Amino acid sequence: MQHQVTVYGAYGHTGRFVVAELVKRGWAPVLAGRDAAKLAALGDRFPGLARRVASTDDPMSLDRALAGSAAVINCAGPFAETAPALIEAALRSKIHYLDVAAEIEANLDTLANYEEQARDAGIIILPAMAFFGGLGDLLATAAVGDWPMADEISIAYGLSSWRPTAGTRAAGQVSRQRRGGRRVVYANGGLEYRDHPAPSGEWTFPTPLGTQPVATEFTMADAVTIPHHIPVKDIKSFMTSCAVSDLIDPASEQPTADDESGRSSQTFMVDVIARSNGDARRLSASGRDIYAVTAPLVVEAVERLFDGKTRPPGVYTAGQIFDARDFLQSLSAELRLAA
Repeated sequence: MQHQVTVYGAYGHTGRFVVAELVKRGWAPVLAGRDAAKLAALGDRFPGLARRVASTDDPMSLDRALAGSAAVINCAGPFAETAPALIEAALRSKIHYLDVAAEIEANLDTLANYEEQARDAGIIILPAMAFFGGLGDLLATAAVGDWPMADEISIAYGLSSWRPTAGTRAAGQVSRQRRGGRRVVYANGGLEYRDHPAPSGEWTFPTPLGTQPVATEFTMADAVTIPHHIPVKDIKSFMTSCAVSDLIDPASEQPTADDESGRSSQTFMVDVIARSNGDARRLSASGRDIYAVTAPLVVEAVERLFDGKTRPPGVYTAGQIFDARDFLQSLSAELRLAA
């Protein structure tokens, strides 16, 4: 038996992929968001689905949007602004909360602030269940395997391009403001802040990508999700230079659909190397469209929360709550894994 789930920010770029994935898997999601006109337009694409206008500054409207649902997926950024209100609504309704936040600071807040409340409400709170944050966490967890800790985890993002959405740009701006324009890295067992520009270098990805110029110390949300449950001294992050150029160019285009599903032609590879006591383990995943692949990641997570296996209530990350390797293998239609 499947449960009703509310998708907040359903008409956003990533939200539309999440709604389509839920429908494909036989769910009947509730479409929610602050813009009635955009909800109506999305409803035309998915006739028969309930639509509920709600705003994060109106708690009663959020309660109505979540009524009857067993979980809410928050797809509306910036998550520093939306996550607290949606989490509080999920706590009041006693339903599971998931989001697709890539914002480092927003995820830090979620992981740090709601454990006791989640236990008391009997719910699971699962942030960053997305390409940035969730996928790297799952890959790193699977690579670390039975090691009790890791000396170093390297995560290299091989994006053919980025073409960030307006939501990505807005979320990035909020994060930069919160840390005063400084960069953040995970070193010596914690987050550190630096003022100098990120160094450049090279990373040799598995074939067919090979050696690529990269920006080093390009920290993403997995620098928060991984150490939440894996003891690790250093997390080193890399991003292909062409993707960084797209991100910092204010004139770069937003993603454009390349097929009827709405996916772009962008390709990606996420390459993870874990090291401990002189040993190294590697695992990579490749696929198409970083925004579209977030949908099967978060919807698979929702389904696993209702698979009949008992999980204690609380705040988790993807690699912490799920069998990481089994989770990744279940998405073989979307992700190609290579050790």
